[in-house]
Amino acid sequence: MFKRTNLFRRILKALRRPPADSTNDELVQPNRTAAGNHPLLVIVEGGNDIQFLRRVSAILKAEDDALPDLSHLERRGRIVFVPFGGDPRNWVFRFAELCRPEFHRFDREVSPATEIRRESARIVNLRPGCHAAITSKRSLENYLHRAAILEARGIDVNFSDDDDVADLVAERCFLRQHPGGGWGELSTRARRRLRNRAKSWLNTLAVDRMTVARFAERDPVGEINGWLRMIAEMAGAFS
Repeated sequence: MFKRTNLFRRILKALRRPPADSTNDELVQPNRTAAGNHPLLVIVEGGNDIQFLRRVSAILKAEDDALPDLSHLERRGRIVFVPFGGDPRNWVFRFAELCRPEFHRFDREVSPATEIRRESARIVNLRPGCHAAITSKRSLENYLHRAAILEARGIDVNFSDDDDVADLVAERCFLRQHPGGGWGELSTRARRRLRNRAKSWLNTLAVDRMTVARFAERDPVGEINGWLRMIAEMAGAFS
């Protein structure tokens, strides 16, 4: 809680600080959207989500130049990633006093967390200049291709849109290192630690092995493309 409070205060301080002078016009070019000169706050559920979105935007932009490279938008000051933790209902108005445009992205998860996220998204979408999106799959890891996970760490795992991919992968990693070991016999803390470790490389190494074709297979309706286009529009990326 202490670290999270400090993070929140640092974000508020940074957003209130006027941009530094620079001779590089691209770095100080303001966001000339209806939201004024304010950067778009991209509010996600944690650092792994940021890694996923940065990487996937670079992959998909290589095929479709109409999509944004989020790392590039960060460097230009058009967007600011804000990772949160805990109950998403606590974040729907957290930055309202800053009068910045906000894009919230929530994992669907499973009931009852699903209902909490849908209600949070509904409230965000009622706020002027704000938009919220919920994954149709359980979480971002569910958009990964099985082949990308295999190439990243040699873990072959089959999963559905509703499975906890990080948990399944963590169990496979554990059993590979400890043949005959009992995953269910590990403490909750130990399983959580291994799951977080798997989640970290899934959102970096495995994403880096995704391709446009693999995303098309795993996300045929273009859900991820839709998030990126919304972020670009709200940030005035192509204005």
